[in-house]
Amino acid sequence: MSERTEAAQILANQSDLSLSVAQIQRLLQFGDLVMEGNRRLNLTGQLDWPTFVYKHLLDSLSILPFVADLQGKVLDVGTGAGFPGIPLAIVRPNWQLTLLDSLHKRVEFLETACEQLKLVVELIWSRAEDFGQKPESRERYELVTSRAVAKLPVLVELCLPLVSQGGLMIAYKGPEVQAELAEADYALELLGGELLATPKLALPGDYGIRHLVVIRKRRPTPASYPRRAGVPGKKPLLARQEPAKKKRT
Repeated sequence: MSERTEAAQILANQSDLSLSVAQIQRLLQFGDLVMEGNRRLNLTGQLDWPTFVYKHLLDSLSILPFVADLQGKVLDVGTGAGFPGIPLAIVRPNWQLTLLDSLHKRVEFLETACEQLKLVVELIWSRAEDFGQKPESRERYELVTSRAVAKLPVLVELCLPLVSQGGLMIAYKGPEVQAELAEADYALELLGGELLATPKLALPGDYGIRHLVVIRKRRPTPASYPRRAGVPGKKPLLARQEPAKKKRT
């Protein structure tokens, strides 16, 4: 049995996802495109079929139980090779998906992939900081996702300005999430977010532990955020620092 055929069986056995035969074939076709593109463009790390299915596909789709009633606009920030955006577009064709990335070569790859997969997906080549200050995109999305992009205090500044009031931000994080959550408290308070849950998921095989950080947008983000491109990464919104006390002379 080939690894591709085994991948199809693994996807068919995911009873909680209830994937159709057509969806499985599209997901596998996306795998073919990513593996070919990866050889030419270095889109992601070393990739084989088990890694693609367990680490990328099933991981990307792990948010579905937490957004079962979603019907609106969805944005994937820093989509890279199309994760989680493309798998979500295949499995939830009723969602209005936008994929955002700052590297032109990735966006060009995704344009070709979406054309071959016959997916209706909006693709944006932009820095998240710039996109978040545009009136037509600010606070327009019911769900904003981000996977393997930055630490949580930075992600909150990049993503929350784009989430509509009452909407959700979901960040895909690894096993060491607690330290990032503590660092993100100030950014959440400042930018109008509230932590709802951090469900823990064990990826099949030896692909490790994943936490989903689920954040609700409770109030508008101040207009000055996100700051200009590059600043959130260099100067993340961490807890206020108490002024240093002057030494007595």
